[in-house]
Amino acid sequence: MLQVPQRPALSGPALVRLLAGLSGIDAAAPTESLANQLSQWLGWTEAIALSSALQGPAGGARTLASVANDPAQREARECARVRTALATAIAGETGAGSQRRGPGRPAAIAAAIDAAVDYSVYQQRYQHLQQTMEAAIRPLRTRLRAALSVRPGMAQLAAVDAVMERVLSQREQSLMAGVPALLQPHFERLRQAEALAQQSDAADTAARPGAWLRTFREDMQRVLMAELEIRFQPVEGLLAALRGG
Repeated sequence: MLQVPQRPALSGPALVRLLAGLSGIDAAAPTESLANQLSQWLGWTEAIALSSALQGPAGGARTLASVANDPAQREARECARVRTALATAIAGETGAGSQRRGPGRPAAIAAAIDAAVDYSVYQQRYQHLQQTMEAAIRPLRTRLRAALSVRPGMAQLAAVDAVMERVLSQREQSLMAGVPALLQPHFERLRQAEALAQQSDAADTAARPGAWLRTFREDMQRVLMAELEIRFQPVEGLLAALRGG
């Protein structure tokens, strides 16, 4: 069983903790507050737009008619459907079945194929799944804002979220785009570790050829699921507001 050195436990999102452990990068705690960091990301036009949204009318109290026609359950089902579909796509692209070997292929040949596989294959898979998440979550977030905008007392929140998405989406895309590159050193370490183990007389006889690639696929799946969790947070916030409004 291949072992990867573990870093001290970190606080923060699961994605950050996973990447720190797998990539071997020290992830120091932020020295600035979220508010200070956010202020550095906002230009004057974005700041004006956000200020306008925050000062907009909050809306009145809910009416009996709005309660009777509550869309929260319908939107909750749609959110669950999208999240399940994305999780299924991640599992399909990173599972053992994603590496085609054909029926009856000898283990030695499969191991040789695993050893020769280039990381670019998995980088492309990761990037494809990121695009899939973005394409599915963006319209879902827009849909939830539309439901909130007609809900008494919630129009202001919908407006603020629209501004925040516009302001932060480019930075989010830039940060997330760097995630696949952080997994490459882990990929190479696992492959090298198994190659050395196969050459050593002290290698674990229970170890099977190709175990390193299965381990990497499992790790990649965990990272993608952690990224999905982060990307879905604004959706969960809007849905919670819709349910409680």
